[in-house]
Amino acid sequence: MKKYFITGISTEVGKTIASAIIVEALQADYWKPVQAGELKNSDTQKIQNLISNKKSKFHPNSYALETPMSPHAAAEIDGVIIELKNIKEPKTKNNLVVEGAGGLLVPLNDSKTILDIIRPEYKVIVVSRHYLGSINHTLLTIKLLLEKGFDVSIVFSGNEHKTTEDIIKKMSNIEIIGRIEEEPYFDKNVIKEYADLFRDKL
Repeated sequence: MKKYFITGISTEVGKTIASAIIVEALQADYWKPVQAGELKNSDTQKIQNLISNKKSKFHPNSYALETPMSPHAAAEIDGVIIELKNIKEPKTKNNLVVEGAGGLLVPLNDSKTILDIIRPEYKVIVVSRHYLGSINHTLLTIKLLLEKGFDVSIVFSGNEHKTTEDIIKKMSNIEIIGRIEEEPYFDKNVIKEYADLFRDKL
């Protein structure tokens, strides 16, 4: 049984599409511990709509917050405090894909971050998308994960930017699973194609 944690170098870099592809590739279960905002079109619902296989199960969020903000701020507006003891991994005998919120050091409360909910046995996949500053954000993310002892690999998201990707590969020396291109749209067929492409690297 494999467990993956999907994190990004920032927000809006393609974590949810990457999660859908990996869920489909492994026919894995999916769990997003903390959802902030978009409760009527949550990441869990988006992924359910992109999956073809019948094996994957979708587990409820530990925290579903109304406001699309950093979890600690959204929780404050909702009048709750996010506590790690309430973030319990769902019980399953299937492979599991866990999607984070934003980057590693996004705060959950006054002292804990997304990094604190990543378990030692999780393989961590970093989703990196090119923008000014993305090399720094990618290498910092990878460095922190490696220092903590995690098994780390990377998925590039968006159009190829060769100089950016080459230096990330050279300086991080971690496995590249593949690239998710800037597709006109993502539907079940597109997700399935990427799942077939990525499966052997997972």
